[in-house]
Amino acid sequence: MEFPFDVDALLPERITVLDQHLRPPARRPGTTTPARVDLQQQIMTIVDELGKASAKAQHLPAPITSASRMQSNRHVMYILKDTSARPAGKGAIVGFLKVGYKKLFVLDDREAHNEVEPLCILDFYIHESLQRHGHGRELFQHMLQKERVEPHQLAIDRPSQKLLKFLNKHYNLETTVPQVNNFVIFEGFFAHQHRPPATSLRATRRSRAAAVDPVPAAPARKLPPKRAEGDIKPYSSSDREFLKVAVEPPWPLNRAPRRATPPAHPPPRSSSLGNSPERGPLRPFVPEQELLRSLRLCPPHPTARLLLATDPGGSPAQRRRTSSLPRSDESRY
Repeated sequence: MEFPFDVDALLPERITVLDQHLRPPARRPGTTTPARVDLQQQIMTIVDELGKASAKAQHLPAPITSASRMQSNRHVMYILKDTSARPAGKGAIVGFLKVGYKKLFVLDDREAHNEVEPLCILDFYIHESLQRHGHGRELFQHMLQKERVEPHQLAIDRPSQKLLKFLNKHYNLETTVPQVNNFVIFEGFFAHQHRPPATSLRATRRSRAAAVDPVPAAPARKLPPKRAEGDIKPYSSSDREFLKVAVEPPWPLNRAPRRATPPAHPPPRSSSLGNSPERGPLRPFVPEQELLRSLRLCPPHPTARLLLATDPGGSPAQRRRTSSLPRSDESRY
């Protein structure tokens, strides 16, 4: 695949590895260095054109490889350059292989679900004019050595018939384990433990954050000792001193009344629904005669004595004789 710019100068190695940053690789000494923005734009153009060619070869409705997808995912792209052909001295691209770690739920031989994160083959393309020349095996073998994995440890996303035949021919991968998703795994996939890459972006960020700003562990909170459970005293039975003190009524109501001797056999009190029981008075009853007698015996107030002594109407004896006359005689005077 040819491009209008110098591919040989942009990609100095035969196989170039690109990550999500799409940064141009280090250039060889003695070569001119264009602007870095232009180099990155050329790399993005290569990625987009390779994705379109792969989608067309696999009869896909849309490309699954593009520069925007590479920048938004942690995928790795291996690009193979043709060093022999130099049309107009600019070089050409043979093909590419895109891989990445994904968290999957796969079934084993016993149809049990397993959560794994294997290295997945996401896209693989070799130009039609350069197929069956060993370029695919060269690119695939370089990826296995770089990622340090075995062929049976890989998971392939929607492989084509050409890719399945390629794996069967070069790596003897034939027996597959049926899955419910679009990924294909081969026999021996569960023989090894799958782990994410050691230098993952998430792990790097966490280690740096812990080294820069370590968060101290929160001290354990001590709970207060549990109180012994006792009898709960109801609010209605709380001690109240002012309820215990009986208020004495004023004189002469505080004098105890004369009570008659209760009968030997009091009448039975009815407890039926229609008759209410007899109830006594709420206060002790004082007879009227006894109340008047107590008032007569009450000594006069000092103020009343003073008024009687200064009354011009006469002496107390005269007032006593005047008050003894009949009412009819008093009205005459």
